[in-house]
Amino acid sequence: MPVSHFLIKHYLPLFLLGALCLLTEHSTAQQLKVTTVANSSDLPSLNGKKILVVHGGWEGHQPAAFAERVGAWLEAEGADLTISDSLGIYTDETFMSSVDLIIQYWTMGKITKEQEAGLLQAVKNGAGLAGCHGGTGDSFRDNPNYQYMVGGQWVAHPGGEIDYHVDIIHSEDPVTSGVQDFDIHTEQYYMHVDPNVKVLATTAFTGAPDSWIDGAVMPVVWKKYFGKGRVFYLSIGHSPDTFEVPEVWAMLTRGVKWASGSKYLPREEWLSPVYGR
Repeated sequence: MPVSHFLIKHYLPLFLLGALCLLTEHSTAQQLKVTTVANSSDLPSLNGKKILVVHGGWEGHQPAAFAERVGAWLEAEGADLTISDSLGIYTDETFMSSVDLIIQYWTMGKITKEQEAGLLQAVKNGAGLAGCHGGTGDSFRDNPNYQYMVGGQWVAHPGGEIDYHVDIIHSEDPVTSGVQDFDIHTEQYYMHVDPNVKVLATTAFTGAPDSWIDGAVMPVVWKKYFGKGRVFYLSIGHSPDTFEVPEVWAMLTRGVKWASGSKYLPREEWLSPVYGR
């Protein structure tokens, strides 16, 4: 038997087995990055919770795709789900008073005074609010009261879709527990942010293309309260592919669970303003 045939026959199977083991080990390691800790007691269950998903606004963010993906996950979690593509639902006082959580993905657009009032009142009374990217952090640019509730507002994404790094700065929080720092290619949001939010993850800007923000550290994930309602925000979420990043999906889904507990769990006390006294 030629030497080449001998090597293929006897060593190729061993080589392929070794490669498979390495791939399996790598896949497991990637999964472990976002599945450790976060005991079930640390995050509320969504089973039976009444959840409203509202989507619309600028079509560039594919709001319907977001609602479909998140809606499928919520149904799998046992939530009592309502999906709406109209802001008018915010004016239904009876319905809004029964909701445990509102997930909004509505970029820019206009909201009426009555719609805004209904949303703000529901959250003040204890409904949670959760969302990401422009669907929550760049909604209704003419409405500062809405921005006051969210805790931040989009200003720019210098360079468009770029490579950047995300640092987890509160690994003890159940939303980020077990999630490691990661790199991502998408829009890096520069925002105006309430100094009283609890920041869970940050990103640092370079001087390209705007030299005056070189070294600026910006929140990527935060949580806060508005009245009795828990508010969760994640600045990543420009397109459906960003939710394929394990760390992004883990933080979004955990943040949703955390925000759903407003009416049932004690208020967390962690106020620590960035600027001190």
